[in-house]
Amino acid sequence: MCWCLSPVVLHLRKVQADGGDDGCVTFVMHDEDHTLGNSLRYMIMKNPEVEFCGYTITHPSESKINFRIQTRGGVPAVEPLRSGLNDLHDVCQHVLNTFQARVAEFKEGQEQPME
Repeated sequence: MCWCLSPVVLHLRKVQADGGDDGCVTFVMHDEDHTLGNSLRYMIMKNPEVEFCGYTITHPSESKINFRIQTRGGVPAVEPLRSGLNDLHDVCQHVLNTFQARVAEFKEGQEQPME
């Protein structure tokens, strides 16, 4: 399974016990670390339908995380994951836009002659 958050592509695999419900799932995210894990966990835990969300890095030399989501009320775990990724993307885009605007303002101030 791959999800694209332009310009980032997230490679993940869904791991679920045989006969398990869709509300309790572990996703293995390849080529990721604490940077995505902690911020995504924070965004997902803001969802009131999520009972538990956490992640582990199995070994420091591996670049993958096991990301577990458990929901309430029969909501499939993939829904808060998708929503959390979209929310995180929106927050990052806002931070980037604000930063770029402030850099442009600073540069304009540097180009004007001092009195």
